[in-house]
Amino acid sequence: MPLFYSEPLHIVRGEGIWLYDASGKRYMDLYNNVPCVGHANARVAAAMQTQAGTLNVHSRYLHEAILDYAERLTDLHAEALDHAVFCCTGTEASEIALLMARAATGGRGIICTDGCYHGNSTEVRRLANARRDREGNPEIRAIAYPQLYRPLDPSVSEAELTELYLGRVREAIADFDRHDVPFAGMFVCSLLVNEGLPDIPRGFMPRAAEIVREAGGVFIADEVQAGFCRSGRWWGYETSGFVPDIVTMGKPMGAGLPLAGVVARPELVDAFREKTGYFNTFASSPLQATVGMAVLDELEERELLQNVVDVGGYLRAALDQLRSEYECMGDVRGHGLALGVDWVSDRETRAPDRRGVGRVVNRLKDKGFLAGSAGSLGNVLKLRPPLVFSTDNADLFLDAFSETLRELHG
Repeated sequence: MPLFYSEPLHIVRGEGIWLYDASGKRYMDLYNNVPCVGHANARVAAAMQTQAGTLNVHSRYLHEAILDYAERLTDLHAEALDHAVFCCTGTEASEIALLMARAATGGRGIICTDGCYHGNSTEVRRLANARRDREGNPEIRAIAYPQLYRPLDPSVSEAELTELYLGRVREAIADFDRHDVPFAGMFVCSLLVNEGLPDIPRGFMPRAAEIVREAGGVFIADEVQAGFCRSGRWWGYETSGFVPDIVTMGKPMGAGLPLAGVVARPELVDAFREKTGYFNTFASSPLQATVGMAVLDELEERELLQNVVDVGGYLRAALDQLRSEYECMGDVRGHGLALGVDWVSDRETRAPDRRGVGRVVNRLKDKGFLAGSAGSLGNVLKLRPPLVFSTDNADLFLDAFSETLRELHG
């Protein structure tokens, strides 16, 4: 198993934004987005315990809780996305999305980015492996992910850059046609989190969705990491101003209980149901519904969306200030409480410094602050704390981060 740190942690307890190891040392969690409403959240734990002690059966029996939850969840999405299918993991949600796209369109070809990650199953892993598959996969085309920091052509304007990346989408669709592979759609994370949270050229997402639909495909937005207020909006797709046809969700959805799902246009779900007969023993259960409701209650009653906007903006501004002082911080980017710092060995050439960010992550861990390194080049400091993260928490982290920068970069 890959581990985060050179000296692994043995965590035994969590509370809010804090984690405690076996020796009793406390760590501020700036990485784990699954406990979105805080570690060991009392409301979520109580809902889980009460429902498990009352009833938990699969969905071949009727119960109203899952219907109430589905209606509440779809009401939070764009109006067209009013049908839901539940499952247990983000990987399963990705599988459903692929099955749904192919069932509805009759196609097979899927476009993804060359830095994506959507899950662990055999079919879903083919997306992440597409760029390094030497034999090539006839049903998958990986395009360069849209970004401003290391763009396809640094000499052009942002509008021209958008056109360049859209050209890659058109080329992929045309390539499917040349190889007689019927087109099914495009599958991307709304914030391109695994790619490193790049700033996406304006207009790319809505126009890419239009191009995909014109070619007979559907546009799938992965909200497993981007959703549930993480970006400062309910859904990451709102930050780019577009509405997908299918949305996948997971991770924070159950705040630790295995709960994931897909929302989509009704005709897409109908085609999926008709052609697959999908059933999941542990999905659409009373337990999932009750815990999912408790998470939504916490997000709404504690006004965590506004907290993300306020604290995320505060943290982003402080990181921007530090960037002006330290050349190793090549770029600061992201939305809400999904922030990334692109670590470089040379700011002018933007040469990625994977080892450098690794040293920072391990030094912060030693000081009691847990961050991560991510991105397609492995050089992005990834900050993704539980959404109960406060400005006081941010100040504590910023003090430790500034101290780390001084120690490592003078």
